[in-house]
Amino acid sequence: MASILIGLILVIAALMAALAAWTRYLGRDVENLVPRAGSVRKVPGGAIHYVDLGPRDAPAVVLIHGLSGQLQHFTYGVTDLLKDELRVIALDRPGCGYSTRDSDDLAALPEQARMIWALLEGLDVTRPVLVGHSLGGAVALAMALDRPKGAAALALISPLTHQQADEAGAFQGLAVASPLMRRAIGHTLAVPVARRTAAKVLEEVFRPEPCPADFLVRGGGALGLRPGAFIAASADYMAANSGIRAQQARYADGLVTPGGVLFGAGDAVLDPARHGTPMEGFGLSVGTLPDRGHMLPITAPEACADFIRRMAARAE
Repeated sequence: MASILIGLILVIAALMAALAAWTRYLGRDVENLVPRAGSVRKVPGGAIHYVDLGPRDAPAVVLIHGLSGQLQHFTYGVTDLLKDELRVIALDRPGCGYSTRDSDDLAALPEQARMIWALLEGLDVTRPVLVGHSLGGAVALAMALDRPKGAAALALISPLTHQQADEAGAFQGLAVASPLMRRAIGHTLAVPVARRTAAKVLEEVFRPEPCPADFLVRGGGALGLRPGAFIAASADYMAANSGIRAQQARYADGLVTPGGVLFGAGDAVLDPARHGTPMEGFGLSVGTLPDRGHMLPITAPEACADFIRRMAARAE
């Protein structure tokens, strides 16, 4: 019996090692496809990768991407439309893309807010317009709550603002509570599974619009095919689910920054009625784009750029 158990353990160990090696093989060319785009600055708790475009003496806008994303969601189309008139800083959130964070605990919304504020202080950025897409919207709100007079305005695009009624189907695989299990999955199963399911997941995230054929490279999507990307996204997902309820309770008394929300009317990831409409009660305008989905920075960059300009004009 003991020999059978030992044999089973050895077989499992060999299988896990093979999966880990296969994962490394699958992910080895990703960083060549999507190389680092900008600079990396150390902040307490990690380091943040960012691009800093446009005139340094212009008002600053800070672009914060969503779950499983990276700054290329904005450099895909939005940044080029703004960089001639504004200082445009697009960043990889802590732990995402080419940014790092020291522990999964730093996925908490207030911690991400603190780390991004530290980056902006290092870049001598004051009173920026905070632009957040999806989960990045929740982070932008956390930043505004953390420093009520720190941001000049908010421009929230398809943002997570309230607790979800149900888990979003496209992201259910990220619901892993244990950091140890998160890493075990990330270094073995996550990348091969992601390769097989990527088309279906992207179809769900983008619908009712199509996912552009160049999204994996120009939009940075290939960076999600790395073990660290799964680990970071899972930690972000769990932290957002547990943290957004406490954050939304602070809007009534703590959200004083002007701005607005822009949604696609057909968003299949975050319900505009749940995450957009209620924000009118906290002083933000709410608009929708017909026949559009969740990935507006990719599919509607001109509309997003116009929205950001309008919110920047409201800056106090």
